[in-house]
Amino acid sequence: MLALKRLPVRRWDPRRKLWLAPDDEPTWIVLRSTFGERIVHVEAVTPRAEPPAPDPANLQDTLERTRLELQLRGYSPRTQRVYLGHLRRFFEWARTDPSVQPTRKGPEDYLLELLNRRNRPVSRSYHNQAVSALRFFYDAVLDRPALAARIPRPRSQHRLPGVLSKDEVARLLGEVRHPKHKAIAMLIYSAGLRVSEVVRLRPGDLDTDRGLVRVRRGKGGKDRYTLLAQRAVEVVRIYRDAFPVDRWLFPGKHPARHYSARSVQNVITQAGRRAGIEKRVTPNLLRHSFATHLLEAGTDLRYIQELLGHRSSRTTELYTHVSKPRLAAIRNPLDELD
Repeated sequence: MLALKRLPVRRWDPRRKLWLAPDDEPTWIVLRSTFGERIVHVEAVTPRAEPPAPDPANLQDTLERTRLELQLRGYSPRTQRVYLGHLRRFFEWARTDPSVQPTRKGPEDYLLELLNRRNRPVSRSYHNQAVSALRFFYDAVLDRPALAARIPRPRSQHRLPGVLSKDEVARLLGEVRHPKHKAIAMLIYSAGLRVSEVVRLRPGDLDTDRGLVRVRRGKGGKDRYTLLAQRAVEVVRIYRDAFPVDRWLFPGKHPARHYSARSVQNVITQAGRRAGIEKRVTPNLLRHSFATHLLEAGTDLRYIQELLGHRSSRTTELYTHVSKPRLAAIRNPLDELD
């Protein structure tokens, strides 16, 4: 291992479980000085192709090609914007950093720079989005699937979802006073909606007769139906009596646009503070609470998965780890002490 550290250039190949170094004079000098005549086998390895660096002259054309590929594959407008934003920043980094050599202008170097920023390292979700955008570009646009697969994705973290008690949910909803905001909060908890789904609801998506909400093009572009409580129907009716709606159930400042997800997040977080809830309350926390409360009431996990729009049942199974009846059935050893 000490000899390997002396090699000017080296890298570990995890697939073949061996170290690779250039077939050049500096490498041989180290090997001969360390092993002498004991060198019995040297494997010639074809150099790994480096990902092509983006061409600065064709930046806009490349982004347009990528946008069309995303559109053809049915990616949502939001995902298109996110991917194109990541790629634009990658291209600009590759062409404006004079200290980066051409062979080091690949996606892995870019990701390392993002992660090692001193002032503001990126979050895991941002990192994961950047990897998805870069993989799509090298696979779908450049037709280099092997290079796309080489871009490492961060290891997944299995974090348990936060949950509000029913009492905390009641206190939170009681602190939401504006009719529009109250209707939004009620629907998130009543239907287990994502914030991006609630702001895109249309008036016709509420089936009050059957007590269902139709979610159009949820995560993954899938439609689904989920629950609609009678109390939520009444709150929405009060809101609609006071505020006219047209295309969107919850329009923004400009009627042609829906209410912003950021505004909903601020409303829910501030209501949680007024309610004296010590947890940081977000729309997603209301969604998690909806799922957990259904599970605690005995609802089958398969139905909860369908209501939430989870692609994998493993995601839904996380709620079993925070379900109160499941944990309450365990006798704490401290209470067993005399």
